[in-house]
Amino acid sequence: MDINFEYYKIFYYVAKYRNMTKAASLLGSNQPNITRVIKLLESQLGCQLMIRKPRGILLTEEGEMLYSHVEVACQHFFNAQEELNRYGSQAIRTIEIGATETALYLFLLDAMQEFKQEYPQMKIKIHNHATPEILKHLSSGKLEFAVATTPIPLLPDLCCEKVLDFQEILVGGEKYSFLCGAPVGLGELMAYSWVGLGKGTCTYDFYKDFFFRHSLDFELDMEVATSGLMLPLIQNGFGIGFVPERLAKPLLKENKLVRIRTDCKLPRRSIQIVSEKGRVKSQAADDFYHYLKSLPLA
Repeated sequence: MDINFEYYKIFYYVAKYRNMTKAASLLGSNQPNITRVIKLLESQLGCQLMIRKPRGILLTEEGEMLYSHVEVACQHFFNAQEELNRYGSQAIRTIEIGATETALYLFLLDAMQEFKQEYPQMKIKIHNHATPEILKHLSSGKLEFAVATTPIPLLPDLCCEKVLDFQEILVGGEKYSFLCGAPVGLGELMAYSWVGLGKGTCTYDFYKDFFFRHSLDFELDMEVATSGLMLPLIQNGFGIGFVPERLAKPLLKENKLVRIRTDCKLPRRSIQIVSEKGRVKSQAADDFYHYLKSLPLA
């Protein structure tokens, strides 16, 4: 018997949920049939894919390898099937994109609001991660494109187009008001506590490199997972840190933050649309992609 897509689809559900009973329920089948298909698949592939355990399913090394490929293929199929159904019924079309938190707050929220007014039938699903994770999902086919903050690793299969320039500034809570007079040297600032996005993020690497170019070793005293956590921690006196000027302005006006000027110019950053070269987007995603590109560069 030839292996067909249904076998891989069944394998996908079993591997995803690690449970044959749940997979059978989601597929509208029964457990004996699910077990039979998995055994047929193992027989024709010539290897064991999974091991039954009291608490569920454990994938073998071969099973994990197969799942990494089948997951992407099934997701492409499900997305295509969903989009065709939507076009056929003239229902809502969904766009799946990735966005870093800074890109979301500085650019994407306003852009989406305007886009939704023009295309109210569109539905946008945003996956919010740090840049490395977003690029991983983009390469695996889970996202149609992404809106990310520089620096962005220069990979040969990626295309980046700038949509916004922005400036970050150094700020602290009220307890650091003694630093907001004359410009302060970077070396002197090393004596204070720092708050920032942690290791594994492009922002951490960006400032690590910036301080290295000034012969300084930059280390954080408090690492955060998302940029949204930085302002509350800085405002409450846990340290100083770099944040987008636009996001800091309201708190600066309310005197809840103080701006700390440095004796050297801080590098500008940008927000860019990232997509895979040669990859065909859905019509809905292509509409949104070109809409974002058409906005005036700030």
